[in-house]
Amino acid sequence: MANVIRAMRNHPCGVLLVGQLVAILAYPFLDSSTAGRAVLGVLQLVLLLAAVAAVRMTPAFTWAALLFGGPATIFAVWESVAPGEGWVVLASAFFHVPFYLFVSYAMIRYLFHDDVVTRDELFATGAAFTVVAWAFAYLYAAVQVIWPGSFGDHRQWFDLLFLSFTTLTSVGLSDIVPVLPNARSIVMVEQVAGVFYVALVVARLVGIAAARARRS
Repeated sequence: MANVIRAMRNHPCGVLLVGQLVAILAYPFLDSSTAGRAVLGVLQLVLLLAAVAAVRMTPAFTWAALLFGGPATIFAVWESVAPGEGWVVLASAFFHVPFYLFVSYAMIRYLFHDDVVTRDELFATGAAFTVVAWAFAYLYAAVQVIWPGSFGDHRQWFDLLFLSFTTLTSVGLSDIVPVLPNARSIVMVEQVAGVFYVALVVARLVGIAAARARRS
């Protein structure tokens, strides 16, 4: 048990990545329960806060946690109780989207802060990627409230998360498609973000390998 706790402390981004994947697998079983949705939403935010606090605790993150993380936690519970309330969905997205994007930015900074790539920094590349997917899922939820019919029929949040992951990874497997121009614009932005992220990480790793080769 002590070894497990030590490993979790040494790899906070790894814990976050595993937690996110577990949440994806657990969501279909808990979606029908208000308590289940609330627990998943709060747990996700707690993992985010813990991971970023462990790898990059800065004054900016403290303010982001207070201004966006705290309210996002409240609305994660509120949205699970009233998922059909448009203003609750909009308010939840207003706090979730910037907080998730800031967390992703903090993890990318963590990856770039020196010329050594640790195991946890590799976990951070995956965790940051999935955090961006979560951010766009909340953004899509807001889009379909502002412009009803943006994705055809009204979509549940997990359907929008599925759309976000298939868009960000550019695999094109989703049976959910943007119908209205506003939704298509946001989807195109996520497609660019996904391609840019992969290029950024690959360039970083290649640059570190080239620097090591020059020093040796």
